[in-house]
Amino acid sequence: MTAQKSLLRFLTCGSVDDGKSTLIGRLLYDTRAVPDDQMAALERDSKAVGTQGSNIDFALLVDGLSAEREQGITIDVAYRFFATETRKFIVADTPGHEQYTRNMVTGASTADAAVILIDARKGVLVQTRRHSFLCALLGIRKVVLAVNKMDLIGWDRAVFDAIAEDYRRFADGIGLTDVTPIPLSGLTGEGVARASPLSDQTLLGWLEAVETIQAEAAVPFRMPVHWVNRPDPEFRGYAGLIASGEVKPGDRVRVLPSGRESHVARIVAMPDDLVLARAGQAVTLTLTDEIDVSRGDVIAAADAPLQVADQFEASIVWMDDEPLPPGRTYLLKVGARTATAQVTAIKHRINVNTLEKLAAKRLELNDIAVCNLSLDRPIAFEPYEANRDLGGFILIDRITNRTVGAGMIRFALRRADNIHWQAIDVTREARAAMKGQKGRIVWLTGLSGAGKSTIANLVDRRLHALGRHTYLLDGDNVRHGLNRDLGFTEEDRVENIRRVAEVARLMADAGLIVITAFISPFRAERRVARELMPQGEFIEVFVDAPLEVAEARDVKGLYAKARAGQLKNFTGIDSPYEPPEQAEIVIATTTMSAVEAAEVIVQRIVAD
Repeated sequence: MTAQKSLLRFLTCGSVDDGKSTLIGRLLYDTRAVPDDQMAALERDSKAVGTQGSNIDFALLVDGLSAEREQGITIDVAYRFFATETRKFIVADTPGHEQYTRNMVTGASTADAAVILIDARKGVLVQTRRHSFLCALLGIRKVVLAVNKMDLIGWDRAVFDAIAEDYRRFADGIGLTDVTPIPLSGLTGEGVARASPLSDQTLLGWLEAVETIQAEAAVPFRMPVHWVNRPDPEFRGYAGLIASGEVKPGDRVRVLPSGRESHVARIVAMPDDLVLARAGQAVTLTLTDEIDVSRGDVIAAADAPLQVADQFEASIVWMDDEPLPPGRTYLLKVGARTATAQVTAIKHRINVNTLEKLAAKRLELNDIAVCNLSLDRPIAFEPYEANRDLGGFILIDRITNRTVGAGMIRFALRRADNIHWQAIDVTREARAAMKGQKGRIVWLTGLSGAGKSTIANLVDRRLHALGRHTYLLDGDNVRHGLNRDLGFTEEDRVENIRRVAEVARLMADAGLIVITAFISPFRAERRVARELMPQGEFIEVFVDAPLEVAEARDVKGLYAKARAGQLKNFTGIDSPYEPPEQAEIVIATTTMSAVEAAEVIVQRIVAD
C-alpha cells in the first residue's frame, strides 16, 4: 500500500505587483496541474487581457474576478489545489492591499506556511511588514521569503543578500525565526521548480520538504464534540474532529468545561473500530461511564486538561463595515461551542504598517486590536499559539448572522478565576411574591420628543395608585449620576444602555416593576436588555412618532441645535434610530393621547 501524501496549506502574500498570482500560476503550470482545456483558455485570455504580450500570463490562472483582471491586482482570496509525487498542496493567493486585510486573514487562518513575496527592485516595503505581522499574529511560523523578479536585476547576489538580511532583522522582532530566503523569477520559472543562477534551492522543493505544525512534537489529545450520536438507547457516541494529539481505547479523558472524567471505551469508525486515532481524523468516541457530554464540550486527555474561563485577552481582526463599539454583544464561536460575548475594553489598536500601539474607542473595518472579552458562560480553550482550533474564534452579528470579526485567544484574564457567583437563599420569585406582583421591565423606546418620559411618568403614577411597587428610570435623570461620565457617541450610547439594563434587571430581581424611558436607538442593545430577563418579563414599548412630529414637539430645542451642527450624534439627524421589529406594544402618538397610551401599558401589566 502506498503511503498517503501529506497536505500542506500555504498562502502567498506581498505588495501590489510583486507577482503573487504569476508565481502561483507558474507553480500550477510546472506541476502539470492545468488541464488542457484550461490551458487553451489561458492562452486565449493571455492574448485578450494578459500583461505579457504574446507570452502566457500565468496570473490569469488565479485572478478569477473580472475586477482583478481589469486592474491587474488580487482582490479576493483565490484557492488552488495541486500535487507532486511527494505532497498535496492547497495554496491561497491573498490580496496585498491594506483595504483587503480581512481577505488575507481569511486565507492565513488555515495556512501552515507562508510565501512572502518581495520585488527585488523594491526591497522590503511597508506592506511586506504588514503581511509578515499578520502571519505572525495568526500563528504561521514557517516562512519562505521569495525574492521575485530577480531576472530584472540580473540576478545580483548582493541585492538579494541585502534584502534577506533586512527582512531577517524585522522578522526576528515579531517572532518569525524560521525564514528561508529564495531568489526566483515567477515569470521565467527559475527558482520555482528548477534551480536559479544563485541557488539550487527551489520554492517547490521547500514546499515539499517543510514540516507542518502537526508534524512537530506531540501535543495532548483534544477533540471538540460536534455531535452526540444516539441512534438507539444502547449506543451513545460523541463525534468530532480530533484537534490535536492521539487517543486509544482505555485512555483516561476529561470532559470540559464540566470536568467529569471517564475512559475511552471504543473509537468507532467505518468499517471497523480503530485501535488508535490521531489529529485530523473524524471519529466517534464512546466512554465507559454515563456522563453528561453535549455539543461544544471538549474531550481532552485527563492528565493534560484544557483551561476553562469566561474572560480573556484576545487579538481581534474586525471584518465588518459596521464598527465594533465596546459593550455590544455578539455570538462567539470557538470550536463547536457558541456563546454570547462582549468586548468589554479595547486595550489598543495596532497600526499594522508601523506596529505602533494606538488608543481606540471602536474598531473599524480591517482594524486589528488587543481587547478584553467577556462571555456569558465558561468555555474550554487553549491559547491560539498552542491550538488554532481551540484558541481561534469568530464573532457573529446576532441580528444579521454575518461574520463580523475573527480573533485569537491569548490568555484567560486572572479575574475570571477569582470571581464566582455567590449563592443567595432568597429568590427573585420570593421577593416578587412578597410584593404580590411579578417583577418585570417595561422598556419605552423612541425618538427624542416622542413622548416616552411623559407616558412613563403616567404609567408610574397609575401603577403606584393601584398599589404596585415600581421604579422609573429616565434617560436624562440617569445621566446626572450613574452615567454622568458618558457622552453621546455610539460607543457611549451602547454603554449607557448596558448599564441601565443591568440596573433594571437587578431592580426587577427585587420584585419591582421597572419602567425605563430611553431613546435606546440600537436594536442590538435592546435585545441584550430583553435577554437579561426571563421569558415574558420584558415588555418593549415602541413610542412611535414620525421625525417631523417629534421635531415639532421639541421644547428643549435639541433638534434645532442638531440641524445647526451644534449638537453632534443626535438621534434622527446624524445618528440612526432602529425601530423595534417585534415590540409587545406600539403606541402611535399621532392618534393616541399620552393618557390613553399609559392606560394601554398599565392594562397589559395588570392583566399578566
